[in-house]
Amino acid sequence: MAVEGHDVWLKDAAVFLVAAGVIVPLLKTVRISAVLGFLLAGLALGPYALGGAADRYPVLDWVTVTDPEAAAPFAELGVLFLLFLLGLELSFKRLWALRKAVFGAGGLQAGASAAVIGVACFLLGLAGPSALVIGLALALSSTAIVMQILSEERRVATPTGRTALAVLLMQDILVAPILILAGFLARDAGAGIGEALLEALIQGTIAIVVIVFLGRFLLKPAFRLVARVGGRDLMMAIILATVVGASLLTAEAGLSLALGAFLAGLLLGETEFKHQAEVDLEPFKGLLLGVFFTTVGLSLDLGAVWQNAGLVLGGLAAMLIVKFIVVFVAARLFAGGNAVSLEAAFLLAPAGEFAFVILASATAGNVVDAQTANIVAAIAGLSMLLTPGFALIGRRVAGSIEARGEPAVGSAQSLEGLTDLEGHAVIAGMGRVGRAIARVLEAEGVEVLALDRNAQRVKLVRREGWRVYFGDASNPDILGRAGAETASLFVVTADDPDKACAMVSAMRELRSDATILARARDAEHGAKLRAAGASHVTPEAIEAALQMAGRALEDYGVPAEAVRDRLAQERDDEYARIEQES
Repeated sequence: MAVEGHDVWLKDAAVFLVAAGVIVPLLKTVRISAVLGFLLAGLALGPYALGGAADRYPVLDWVTVTDPEAAAPFAELGVLFLLFLLGLELSFKRLWALRKAVFGAGGLQAGASAAVIGVACFLLGLAGPSALVIGLALALSSTAIVMQILSEERRVATPTGRTALAVLLMQDILVAPILILAGFLARDAGAGIGEALLEALIQGTIAIVVIVFLGRFLLKPAFRLVARVGGRDLMMAIILATVVGASLLTAEAGLSLALGAFLAGLLLGETEFKHQAEVDLEPFKGLLLGVFFTTVGLSLDLGAVWQNAGLVLGGLAAMLIVKFIVVFVAARLFAGGNAVSLEAAFLLAPAGEFAFVILASATAGNVVDAQTANIVAAIAGLSMLLTPGFALIGRRVAGSIEARGEPAVGSAQSLEGLTDLEGHAVIAGMGRVGRAIARVLEAEGVEVLALDRNAQRVKLVRREGWRVYFGDASNPDILGRAGAETASLFVVTADDPDKACAMVSAMRELRSDATILARARDAEHGAKLRAAGASHVTPEAIEAALQMAGRALEDYGVPAEAVRDRLAQERDDEYARIEQES
């Protein structure tokens, strides 16, 4: 070997970083998602492709992965972060509000797809537990790829986007229970499926109750303490401690590590620190998930797949047909018309990234043998590669149906509230001024979402019933989480002049067409805010001076109408000076 000893892991890390920093971005330029990019990179750099030729061509050892097993712990961390972020998105309140669409269309799709695929695997000779796990794994679709496609096309808020999101939400909810089931089947291979399901339900309920109890009483106070006395580094530390700690609790109970991370995300998603956690973890999640999908690619034996090419291609076609039909029927019953349902079926028929997570767990527990898992993983991976093409076909088919006169609308009742806020106001800073503005806007029926960097203030304002989150509004990622793309108005009331200008700049960079109102300390600060991109600036010093001048004129006996005219003229002059200075 060209590389030996302790240097192997460092060389493998360098290979992965090159793949993540060069190969995957290059693939994205040709519209291949990051998930598929990491899979392909792992496939190419692994022992069953270029790595297999390293013995004959030693130079290849420097550009391939030598020890795939060394990456396993990091890959598992990536899965934990993925489940944690899913939990952040799936708050208890949101799920209950969307119960009809999510549990109707999503539940029917997941249940029927898993049943049909599982029965087919059983009839082909697989054991019951193995067939069940494979059916559940292939029933899931790719949240990462589908939502990326819809986001790039700005179609998340369309009826098709809402329908796809409803089904994907239900699938995401099912990941943790499926992993619990796989764990119990692995622990007692002789147990019947019914017994394993019952035990999984009981143990899962106990674990959920314990973690929810601890989370309700300890999680929010701990985060508020860190936010009050620490910086972003300490916030990252407690987020990581929450993910790992909850995972260890479920592992000690004999359940999946991923379940603990998922529950921790659900609990933190109910707090004001939701958006900050999402933004802080995003880079780590991306890299660690990249490690996971790369290890999946490394484990795919191309020779075995080639030897079973007929089985792989036949299984791929059967899975796509089954899921297409099931998704269409589920969407037609609970979400919309033929055009919407057909396009959703094309998007969701391929398998998803969680198939690999479930297969890895089942293989480690000997529920699914390695050869079968390799074939199923090949089916899942190939179907994911087809997702962009299926999306294009689905869009054209739906467009032809709409052209014949069918409206592209879904059931407004079943999909109500499925997307994030639209047409709302984002207020940065919920001090006295921010709350006053929020009260006026809410009185006129405008929905308000607020951000504030003061944890104590966020705690107090949330008690008053406002939808406010801890986060820095000068961070574009935080603004994105607050729905910047669909907001109608931005209001900046922050006390810190430099921070206020940074917030305005970030908002303007995200939305060139946005209306941004900003509070300034004085005319000089107002000019800086205008230069940063504020649509309208209100200097509090000028307004305070005008109010005092007006009262003084009234005390001198000047008529009220004359006072109003004089103040209006002075106000126009002051604001004109700000315009000129900016």
